[in-house]
Amino acid sequence: MDFNIESYLLEYGKKAKKAAFAMAQAGTELKNKALATVADALIKNTEYIIAENDKDIAEAVNNGIRPAMVDRLKLTAERIAGMAEGLVQLCALPDPVGETIEGFKRPNGLEILKKRVPIGVLGIIFESRPNVTADAAGLCIKSGNACILRGGKEAIHSNLAIASVFSKALAEAGLPADAVQLIDKTDREIATGLMRLNKYVDVLIPRGGAGLIRSVVENSTVPVIQTGTGNCHTYIDASADFDMAKKIVINAKTQRPSVCNAMETLLVHKDIAKDFLPAICAALKEKAVEIRGCDETVGICGDSVVKAEQSDWETEYNDLILALKVVDNIDQAIAHINEYGTGHSEAIVTSSFSAAEQFKREVDAACVYVNASTRFTDGFEFGFGAEIGISNQKLHARGPMGLKELTTVKYVISGDGQCRG
Repeated sequence: MDFNIESYLLEYGKKAKKAAFAMAQAGTELKNKALATVADALIKNTEYIIAENDKDIAEAVNNGIRPAMVDRLKLTAERIAGMAEGLVQLCALPDPVGETIEGFKRPNGLEILKKRVPIGVLGIIFESRPNVTADAAGLCIKSGNACILRGGKEAIHSNLAIASVFSKALAEAGLPADAVQLIDKTDREIATGLMRLNKYVDVLIPRGGAGLIRSVVENSTVPVIQTGTGNCHTYIDASADFDMAKKIVINAKTQRPSVCNAMETLLVHKDIAKDFLPAICAALKEKAVEIRGCDETVGICGDSVVKAEQSDWETEYNDLILALKVVDNIDQAIAHINEYGTGHSEAIVTSSFSAAEQFKREVDAACVYVNASTRFTDGFEFGFGAEIGISNQKLHARGPMGLKELTTVKYVISGDGQCRG
């Protein structure tokens, strides 16, 4: 490369650190004004953003990227309006910064407050979905942080366009333009350098496929909040209402198959398999879903189902492909989910209270659903305005990460001359 990566990244880091100090002092009114200004700017610049996105789409098609991933990349006026609406929703949410989480007084008279404060500088490495640029930046602004964003090469034109709109609107509203920076080069060496920018980046968050997440976890010296892949399941219990089950299955698999909260494996209780499987397989086939089933599924549905391999139970397809397995009972369903699931989102369809309670209690996942589609695991749908990612780890941030997950704590201690003896 004809430039120095370290110097290149240090400039981003220095600007972000300076912006983070100003962001931490910004009040709720100013942050909300900035978000509203950005939302308006996104709508006004829809044609410009779509024109830049068209460049990414054309390159993706020329490079043979599969249709489900092209859809993940594509921006429309409706999707841009959705990004703007997410920012407007953030304005209406309570500002977590400055919240007193708890307070107490010690016998020696010291008053101790535990308060919520911004983390500082967030580094976010993500892949092809350009809406992540707006979601991540908006959450960082409302939570009083600065961010350095590094998107994938597939969406570089779209990401640069959105980040440019953000920076200009922030400056117009009175916040630092450098509070949102997008790295304008997509070389892997630069991503690795960002993972080691400890002096300036406080937390790193990867959003993308298993390969990206693994790379960040293994190579980063900056602390990482790990977002997870989504090998999500839906279990149809013996007592399930068939119409409800069909509606949920079709939505969870086909509404947007390329995203992490889409269902990848369907589990069906053996007592209803002969009645339910032909109907659901036919409905899935109408949606062009390839079904990879266990021996019993193949026996019931015949040539419309491909025999599943062992690897199918552990695969996140991100495509119109579904693994389907008949299970003996709810215990076997839960055991399968806990073995092959990624701790993301799992659902049961049932009319049995005891089955629902057992599923909620025993399934190990960030989000557990009863009689609803896994597609709702989303910051917007949870009322967070947007999300920085969906964490399936077990630290302080789990599930859709909203504003509170982008803060840390500060203890503020007040005394009147106390000294420790």
